[in-house]
Amino acid sequence: MSEWKARRFWTTVGLREAEGGVEILLDDRQLLTPGKHRLILPTEALAQAVAAEWKAQQGIIDPWSMPLTRAVNSAVEKVAPQMGAVAAMLAEYGGTDLLCYRATEPEVLIARQAKDWDPLIDWAATQLRAPLRITHGVIPIDQDPLALDRLRAQIDALDLYGLTALHDLVTIPGSLVLGLAVVAGRIDGAEAHRLSRIDEDFQIERWGADDEAREAAEGRRLSIGWAERLWTLSRRG
Repeated sequence: MSEWKARRFWTTVGLREAEGGVEILLDDRQLLTPGKHRLILPTEALAQAVAAEWKAQQGIIDPWSMPLTRAVNSAVEKVAPQMGAVAAMLAEYGGTDLLCYRATEPEVLIARQAKDWDPLIDWAATQLRAPLRITHGVIPIDQDPLALDRLRAQIDALDLYGLTALHDLVTIPGSLVLGLAVVAGRIDGAEAHRLSRIDEDFQIERWGADDEAREAAEGRRLSIGWAERLWTLSRRG
């Protein structure tokens, strides 16, 4: 027996103002999340982008071609019920931030990490008032609790869609500093992805890369890009 797949059942896709934002209409039916929660998006720009994904569906609905739809559904169904827990999980990355753990050799890699990572460590120290300690090697080091509290405050200041975007901007590269730098406009998603891959790219230069590794890296790059787009489109004003 073949697996049943949902097919396009609507003719038109539209927008309607609602309390708290904008909702999407499939014909005259309000778009709901898979769990039947009401979907009210904070900005018209985000609603238009999500609506465009629904307009583009032909025949069988392909959820993997709808990254923003998946993201907003996740925000409503997964992040909203546990915003405090999500914020706490992301804050933990500050204590083990990728940018704080440097190579012990060779010198060319040490220099590359310093050149590309030090400016963001300095940015966190000056702009976020969160100086972080740097070490060489993998032995954990303790960070100043006050610095971690200030990083947590940056997370706590985000709304639902900002926190949802930050989740991927932090967990995919493995760095709270990189994620916060993207939402602050200090760097873009493509640069965050590049900076997170300094070690991997150095190894590829020396030993080469296989197709599976390239595919995985491309998937991470795209996911970071969509998280950045969610952040940008969900901003009011």
